[in-house]
Formats: sequence, C-alpha cells, structure tokens
Amino acid sequence: MNVYSIALILMIICSVSMMMFVNNANAVGMEVRDKEGRLVYGQEANTKNNPYELGVWAFPVIIINLILLFLGILFYKKWLPTIMKKIIDFALNFEVSKKIAFIIVAGLIAIYIISNVNRIWNSEEVTWGDYQAVLQEAKNFSYVSLISYLGFRALLLSISLNFLGNIRIIPFIVSISLLILTYYFTTELSKKRFAGIISVVILLQSNLFLKYSVSATYDNDWTLFYVLSLYLIYKKWFLSPLSYALSFISKFLVAIFLPMTFFLIYVSSLSKKEKIRIALLYSVTILIPVGIELENFGRPVSDPNAILTGFSSLENFLRFDGLILIFLFPLIIGLFLASKRGILHADSLMILIAGVIWSAPLLAGFTEITNQPYRFVPLVVFFAVGVSVLFSNNVNRTLVTKKNYIPTLAFIFTIATVIVSMTSVIFPALII
Repeated sequence: MNVYSIALILMIICSVSMMMFVNNANAVGMEVRDKEGRLVYGQEANTKNNPYELGVWAFPVIIINLILLFLGILFYKKWLPTIMKKIIDFALNFEVSKKIAFIIVAGLIAIYIISNVNRIWNSEEVTWGDYQAVLQEAKNFSYVSLISYLGFRALLLSISLNFLGNIRIIPFIVSISLLILTYYFTTELSKKRFAGIISVVILLQSNLFLKYSVSATYDNDWTLFYVLSLYLIYKKWFLSPLSYALSFISKFLVAIFLPMTFFLIYVSSLSKKEKIRIALLYSVTILIPVGIELENFGRPVSDPNAILTGFSSLENFLRFDGLILIFLFPLIIGLFLASKRGILHADSLMILIAGVIWSAPLLAGFTEITNQPYRFVPLVVFFAVGVSVLFSNNVNRTLVTKKNYIPTLAFIFTIATVIVSMTSVIFPALII
C-alpha cells in the first residue's frame, strides 16, 4: 500500500468520524451580553432545522470542484486538448521583468489607495460596538501602557490619532504595507514575480481584507508583523523573532500561530546551526510571555461543541469571499501535488492555511475570547500566496526522488481540517 492510499484512507476515516460526531452533537444557543451582564441579544438553539439543508455556496462549491476534478483526471491521463495544455504551460512558465512587475504592482496599489482613501474620513466603523473603546484608548494612551497587553497596537493608534490627525491613517498605511509584503513574500517563496502579482490581485479582491483594511477597531498590524516574521525567516532570520514579538503584543491570537512558525523554520533551507539559534531566540523572547498569556486567558474545555462550532467560522466569516470558499479544497490538493513534484514551500502553505482555520476552534474551546471575522485576514493572505506558489519556479528535484513524508503528513492534517470546515459551507446547520 503506497503513501497516497494511506492518505486517502485516513481522510475518509477522519471525515466519517467528524460527520458522526457533529450529527450527534447537541445544538447550542447564543447570547450576547454587555459589560454589566445585561442580555443584549439571545438566540435559542433550533433543533428543528434540517441539518442537511444546503447552504448558499453549496452548489457553486460542489459543481466547480467536480469540474476541476474532471479536468484534473483528464490532465493526469494526458487527455486534455492540446490548446488547453498550451494555455496551462504558458501560465506556469510565464514571467515578467522587474520593471513590468513594479509598474503592475504600483498600479494595483494606486487603484487600491484611490478607491479606499476616502474611508479614512468616512468609515462605517464609527457604528461598530468596539470603536468608541478603541478611540478612547488611543486618546488616553500613555507610554506606561506599552508594557500592557496590546500596548504596541495602542501606541500606533495613538500616533495616528494625536500626531497624524485621524485614527485610521496608520491602519491604512499598514494595509498598504501588507499588500507590498504579500508580493515580496510570494516572490521569495516562488522565485517568480508573476506569482507575486497574482497574490496581490487575490488579496485585493477579498471582501474581508477590504472591509478591515481601513479600520482602527480591527486593524491589520498584527497580520503584517506576523507575515513579516515569516518572510524574515528566509531573508534575515535573526530578526524574525522580533517581528513576531511585535505581532504578539498587537494581537494575542498570534500565540496560536507559533507551531506554524516552527514548522516553517524546520523545513526552511537554513543550516542546522541557524535553525537551532532562531529556535532559541524564539524560545527566550516569545515562549515565556506566550506561556504567561496562555495561562491568563486559558480555561478548561467543558463542552466539545465549543471547539466544533469554531469550524463553522469559515462559512460565517468568508460568506462574501466566494473565491476562497470555492477553491480552498482544490488549492490544498494542488499544493500537495506541487510538493510531490518538488516545488518548495507548498507544504508550508498547507500548514499555514490549516493553522489559521484551527485558530477559531481553539479560541472557542480554550478561551473566553469571541471569534471575529477580521481574524481570518491571514487566511486570505496565505490563500493568495498558496495559489501563487502553484506557479512557482522554486523546485528541488531531489525531493522527488528521496522519501519525504512531511508533505504527505502536512496534506493529511490540512485536508482533514478543510473537509470539516467546508462541511459548514455545504451544510451550515450541521455544525451549530
């Protein structure tokens, strides 16, 4: 029995087990209370819904995935028409010059700025419940607050408000920086400028990214610094822990991403000594404060439904990002096949995607922190980078010939995670 058969069997077992679990899970209600404990909104559990009622994205997801499966079989059997083969080969081998890439990326960012700059002064976030608290925090910021949780984020917002005149200016600059960083991160992984352009386009079309890209309440600084920490692993590894630390003191959620970071370090091209050194740097500067914060925020799981319900976040938070919902499953398959062909970093992208998806169930099950849509912005970034890596020129042929089970294990973990999450997209009432 080869490794592909084992992977398929494990996927089926995992899927069936999770389906049996959710089918027997008890429905839970939902209530929202203010700081004084008064009930603001309540919804009783509805046990009369048909758990197998299809969601609004069910047919697009199923139909397009079946079409892609059919095309994949034709491609594998070499039955594709010649014209389609030429188009695929052209797309995979196409590249642009540095000058053209700069012009295109600059043009895309200019379009983004022109389309969204007015939101600095006219933003819907003034009606959001958390906005006033964030505004007051920025107004009353003192440098003593830097040692407190989220102190660095408060510092940036205070500078934006008190020195630049508007609390949303720095968050807007941060989002622009995230677009630029996404390009360079993708280019570094794929060694292809065209792939970097694709990643920027995918990020720009995301409703989730655009909604929070000019927001002080739910800004992207923590995402920027986390992606930067990953980029620095490949460029200036000794600076990576510092960037991660800035991300962590901007958003506690990043503590959950530590295993993803260590995975990237492990599979990177760094020497053994460099991997040990960067691991020690992370351990000294990050693991101790992360452990303290986990102790402060953690609580024992009393109901496994809390973890399971977290998987429905994919359907809830990305309902307007159809591109991700439709192509997430095919992307994971594509990344796995790419990794088996020796394309570097495809396995890393699988782990990054799975890690972000897992953050919602972990928050729901182990903390009192509520899940929010903006916390899936890193998923949008890694989806964009993942699609672009499929066009990668960064190939190590020796990985094809020697036994390497890391891509297979990464695939099993990721595909199982995606299957459970996509269940809530196909059958929204099944996981409640």
